[in-house]
Amino acid sequence: MDLKNKTVFISGSSRGIGKEIAIAFAKAGSNIILNARREISSQLINQIEDYGVKVLTVLGDISKSEDVKRMVKEAYANFDQIDVLVNNAGITNDKLLIGMKAADFQDVININLTGTFQMTQAFLKKMYKKRTGVIINLASVIGLHGNIGQANYAASKAGVIGLTKSVAKEGALRNIRCNAIAPGMIVSDMTEVLSDKVKNEILSEIPLKRFGNAKEVAQTALFLAQNDYITGQVITIDGGMTI
Repeated sequence: MDLKNKTVFISGSSRGIGKEIAIAFAKAGSNIILNARREISSQLINQIEDYGVKVLTVLGDISKSEDVKRMVKEAYANFDQIDVLVNNAGITNDKLLIGMKAADFQDVININLTGTFQMTQAFLKKMYKKRTGVIINLASVIGLHGNIGQANYAASKAGVIGLTKSVAKEGALRNIRCNAIAPGMIVSDMTEVLSDKVKNEILSEIPLKRFGNAKEVAQTALFLAQNDYITGQVITIDGGMTI
C-alpha cells in the first residue's frame, strides 16, 4: 500500500508508541486521526500538520461501545475511507495473581482486548464494503510467554494475538490484512521509574543489551501497512528477548 493520501486511525495516540506511529505515518504522507480518552496536545497536532497532512482528533474510550460507535461516525464524517486502523491503546495494572481482584483483571481485558475487538469490528465492517484495508494490533511479548505479576496483561495480549490471526483469515476474503506487533522492553514512562538493579536484570535477558524505542515500533507499523503480502503475523520487537 502506498501510504500517501491514505487515512490512518491510531487509538491511544496522544503519547508514547501511539504518538510515534502517528508521526511516522504523517511523514509518509498519510492523513491522521488521533485518539485519546481525555486530551491531545496542540503541540502534537501542529507537529503532524507540519507534514502537510490532514489531522482529526477524536476523543473516546475504546472499551465503551457507545464511544466506539461515535468515534467511527466522526471518522467517516470527515474522511471517505479509513485505510489503516492501528489498535494501540492499552493499560497495565500489575499485581501478583493471588492478590489480583476480579476488577483488576477485567479492567485490563476491557481496554486491551475488548476495546481492540470493538474497534476492529466497527472499522472492519466499513473496510469490507471497500474491499481494502489494513489493521495493525499492538500486542506484547508478555502475551507470548507471560510474566510474573502480569496475568491480566498477558491474558489480554494473548487474546489480541488470537484475534489478529482470526481477523486475518476473515479479512483476506475481502483483501483486508491484519497483523500484530509484539514489543518487548520499550523506553517509556514505565521503564524510567525502574531501578538500575531491575533494569540490569531485564537487560541480561536481552541479547542486544538495550531497550527498544517507540520509533522502532513505528517503523514496523509502516512496514506492515506497506507490504501487501503479509497478514496474520506477529512481529516481535524485543532485541532478541524471545529467542
